[in-house]
Amino acid sequence: MSDSDKTKKDDEYENYCYMCKRSEKDAGPFINLPGGMHICRDCMQKSFDSFNNMNFLDLSKLPNINMSQFMPFGDIPESQKVKKKKKKEEGKEDTEKKLSIKDIPAPHKIKAMLDEYVVGQEYAKKVMSVAVYNHYKRVLSDGADDIEIEKSNMLMLGPTGCGKTYLVKTIARLLDVPLAITDATTLTEAGYIGDDVESVLSKLLSVAGNDVEKAETGIIFIDEIDKIAKKKETRSRDVSGESVQQGLLKIIEGAEIEVPVGASSKNAMTPIVTMDTRNILFICGGAFPDLDEIIKRRLNKQSSMGFNADLKDKYDDEKDILKEATTEDLREFGMIPEFIGRLPMVFSLTALDKEMYVRILKEPKNAILKQYQKLLALDEVKLEFDESAYEAIAEEAMKRETGARALRSIIEKFMLDIMYEIPRDDSIGSVTITGDYIAGKGSPVIKLRGME
Repeated sequence: MSDSDKTKKDDEYENYCYMCKRSEKDAGPFINLPGGMHICRDCMQKSFDSFNNMNFLDLSKLPNINMSQFMPFGDIPESQKVKKKKKKEEGKEDTEKKLSIKDIPAPHKIKAMLDEYVVGQEYAKKVMSVAVYNHYKRVLSDGADDIEIEKSNMLMLGPTGCGKTYLVKTIARLLDVPLAITDATTLTEAGYIGDDVESVLSKLLSVAGNDVEKAETGIIFIDEIDKIAKKKETRSRDVSGESVQQGLLKIIEGAEIEVPVGASSKNAMTPIVTMDTRNILFICGGAFPDLDEIIKRRLNKQSSMGFNADLKDKYDDEKDILKEATTEDLREFGMIPEFIGRLPMVFSLTALDKEMYVRILKEPKNAILKQYQKLLALDEVKLEFDESAYEAIAEEAMKRETGARALRSIIEKFMLDIMYEIPRDDSIGSVTITGDYIAGKGSPVIKLRGME
C-alpha cells in the first residue's frame, strides 16, 4: 500500500489522544506532535502542570529524544479504530444506501419472510414483526413533534432449542442491520473477573465495522438472560446476578455510554468511544427453568374443594405454561422489577412437538435435509427421505429433549457412512433413507444409475 493510500485510509478513522485514549470528537481539537502523536489540550495542560511542579528537573539538559522510537504511537490495531461520521456536503445527496421509512416492510411482510425460515411459533413471529416495525419507524422518524415514542425492547421465554436465537438472526438478516449476540452468563459487575456490561455494545460496534452511526441502529440479543436472576439464599455479593441486571438498566433504556473499542473491558491502552443506545433494539431470551413451577403454584391457588373446583394437577400436563407468565412470576424467579419494566414486550415460544419437528425437516428454505440433498447433488446423486424417516427422526429428537438442536446430531450420525461411501462409487444414482435405517434395523435403499 502506497503512502498516499495509507493516508487516505487513515483519514476515514478517528484520531485518539495517546494519553487519555479519547477521540477527537469527544476531547476536542488535538495538538499534533512529531512521530504521529495526537494529544488533547487537557492532557497537554496536565503535562505542562506536572513539569512546572518538578523544579528539580532542568529541561535544558535533557537530550533530544524521539519518543516514537520507544512507543509505536501510529500502530493502533485496525480493530480498535473507529470510523469518522461522514459529513454531508451542501447540494449533494448522500449516495450511500440507508434504511428509510419507505424501505421498512410492513409487519405482515416481515412475518411472511420469517415463515420461509421458521416453522411454527406464529404468535412469537407476529409479536416480533410488530415490535421491529414500530422500533425502526421510531428510529427513522424525524421526531419533530413533542410525542416521544418509547423503545419496544423484548423478552422471549421458551425452552431450549425452540428457535429464540434463530428468530433474531433471521429478522436481522432480513432487515440487513447489525446484530450482536452475547451470553449474559459472561457478564459480571464492573471490577470483577468477567465482561463488563459495556462489552455487549463493544460486540455490536465490532459487527458494524467500528462504524458508530451504523451500530447505533442495530440489534443486541442477550441470550441466557435467566442466568442473571437474583441468587436466592446467598450471603455473598451477587456480582453476576442482580448487579448485572442493575448495570444493564441504563444501557437498555437508552443513554450515552463510554464503550471500549476492540476489547471487552476498559484499560489505559484501550480507545474509548461514546455510543448512544437510545435507538438500539434490545432482545433478551432465556429458557427460565422452574418458572413453570412458579406459574403453576400461582394458578393452583385458585383451586378449592367441591364438585366444580379446579384440580391441583390441572396444569401438570400443560406444555405451553410459559404463556401464562406475568411480571409477578418473573419477579419471584429473580428478575428485578426495574429490569422487567425496560422490556415491555414479553412473550413465550412454544415447545416443539412431533409435527413441528417433521415440518422443520421439510419446510424451511435452508432445512438441514435440503442442505444434504444439495451436497449430494454436487456428486450427481439424488437423496430422498420417505415419510417413515421423517417420523423416526422426529421421535428420536423428542427423546433427547434438546429442541431443534437435536436434529443435526441425529442426521449427522446416520449420514456419516453415506457421505463417506458415495464419492467412492460413481455408479450410485440415488439414495433413499428409510425409518428402519434411522432406527438401526435396516439399510438405505440405493439405486444405480440407469435404473428406474
